[in-house]
Amino acid sequence: MDRIPILRIRDLLLVSIQADLHDILVEQLQSDILKELERKSARGLVLDISAMQVLDTYTARAFVHTAQMARLMGTRTIVSGMTPAIALTLTEMGFTASGFETALDLESALEALSAPEMDL
Repeated sequence: MDRIPILRIRDLLLVSIQADLHDILVEQLQSDILKELERKSARGLVLDISAMQVLDTYTARAFVHTAQMARLMGTRTIVSGMTPAIALTLTEMGFTASGFETALDLESALEALSAPEMDL
């Protein structure tokens, strides 16, 4: 079975998704992220979706739940590289960025995680 790599950069985890996902791969990715958070106690998690063309409801919901679970484990989550088409689709499906932050690109996400977190 294919797996999406989870990279560690200092105290951050980076997941760069380079293809559209199917449900089994989404479940495996969520499980892998949570295991890595438990093992390595990361301060931040970046989900880079810049290469994704489509984001269905199941995958979007899984990303939101992953971000919420990461938050409960003390990890700040940023989704980077959201295209206008995906942003429009998520808005039409009623999703908000509740529980995670967004960044235009990977560089912006890494910069945001290197800065102190602001309480909203």
